[in-house]
Amino acid sequence: MPDYRRNRVPGGTFFFTVNLLERKASTLVTQIDALRDAVRTVRARRPFHIDAWVVLPDHMHAVWTLPPGDSDYSGRWRAIKVAFAKALPKSERISAARAARGERGIWQRRFWEHTIRDERDYAAHLDYVHINPVKHGLVTSVRDWPYSSFLHCVARGV
Repeated sequence: MPDYRRNRVPGGTFFFTVNLLERKASTLVTQIDALRDAVRTVRARRPFHIDAWVVLPDHMHAVWTLPPGDSDYSGRWRAIKVAFAKALPKSERISAARAARGERGIWQRRFWEHTIRDERDYAAHLDYVHINPVKHGLVTSVRDWPYSSFLHCVARGV
């Protein structure tokens, strides 16, 4: 088993990529309300600041800043994934290995994370988050994708 090491920086800012198991699914946008509810529920119990977020049909990118003294982004992602999965009917195919572990067949087990190092890195990752729907050919203009924090960031002057 690989030894996954996460960079734990209390109060840090992090970029994430989280994928559905089925990369051709559109569950994240068709079930956007369930995803929003899951995030809202987790944030109420374990606060974090959403610097940027984009939800695409089969994956999402986010930039979060954790509260001072807190570095547990993994627990928050786990809670979001569980809450989202519980809100969906059990209709997905699951492998024998996932069934044996009591897992659903919705999410990839892991996620990708990057610790934001400085202002330049922060700006680059916010840009990456917001350009992603254009990169994937979903829209021609960043402002046209409805599942993005782009317009909120513009309104905040970011």
